[in-house]
Amino acid sequence: MSIFLDANSRVIVQGMTGAEGQKHTRRMLAAGTTVVGGVNPRKAGTTVDFDVKPIGPGAEERTAGTVSVPVYGTVAEAKETTGADVSVVFVPPAHAKGAVIEAVDAGIPLVVIITEGIPVDDTAEFFTYAQSKGVRLIGPNCPGIISPGKSNVGITPADITGPGRIGLVSKSGTLTYQMMYELRDIGFTTAIGIGGDPIIGTTHIDALEAFEADPDTELIVMIGEIGGDAEERAAEYIKANVTKPVVGYVAGFTAPEGKTMGHAGAIVSGSSGTAEAKKVALEAAGVKVGKTPTETARLARELLQG
Repeated sequence: MSIFLDANSRVIVQGMTGAEGQKHTRRMLAAGTTVVGGVNPRKAGTTVDFDVKPIGPGAEERTAGTVSVPVYGTVAEAKETTGADVSVVFVPPAHAKGAVIEAVDAGIPLVVIITEGIPVDDTAEFFTYAQSKGVRLIGPNCPGIISPGKSNVGITPADITGPGRIGLVSKSGTLTYQMMYELRDIGFTTAIGIGGDPIIGTTHIDALEAFEADPDTELIVMIGEIGGDAEERAAEYIKANVTKPVVGYVAGFTAPEGKTMGHAGAIVSGSSGTAEAKKVALEAAGVKVGKTPTETARLARELLQG
């Protein structure tokens, strides 16, 4: 199994006709994702042709060639016509709030927001609105979600790992990719990059709950970073609710105090939000915490083998 995304997921791309949207739509199609449409009011009724060479797990079973993807004027029209149940947003920051709200209003149950640089006020508004409508958001400012060999929504490389027994949830896109590569010999049920902004749609705890309920996920890898208290809250959740082994890594042990590092949410004030504090909280919950991504992967491998 996988969480939130599977081989039956039907995906539309908001912003598909832009440069980034076209590049990553081609990559999603190459990974076997069922992309059923794009959305752009100015180009409604047209199609975009993608030359696709299959990559990743199951590539040998898929045929290379041209895939024509229709463009719709609205998300509602795309959903009604195609039966889409996932939207991925590649819309520029100034228009991202409107794009997400449009997807929520159309009844898309899962919206993956790749865009970075969205104002926090905008994120707060569309997150609250999505919650009120029962819509799951992943992101913003994230690489998306991949269930290897089934579907890939976002920008995660599809050819660095295959399906397997590990569930991965990570704040960092780059560390998501590294951990997938480090544990490629075992593989993943689903890997989720949740993003590192101060407000995100899906949290570590959301992913932990889903992985705990997934019978095919035997071990969970959780990657955090400095700033905020998300990892501490996840540690409390693990202690109370998670029976599967969890391995953790926290980025930012050498970050200078009071300096924002990379993600908008990665800022440390005094002793709050430090990598050491997060490591202590996770270890108190029984989580094995690695000092580097490679050590974290080794700990995961040892737990599965043992």
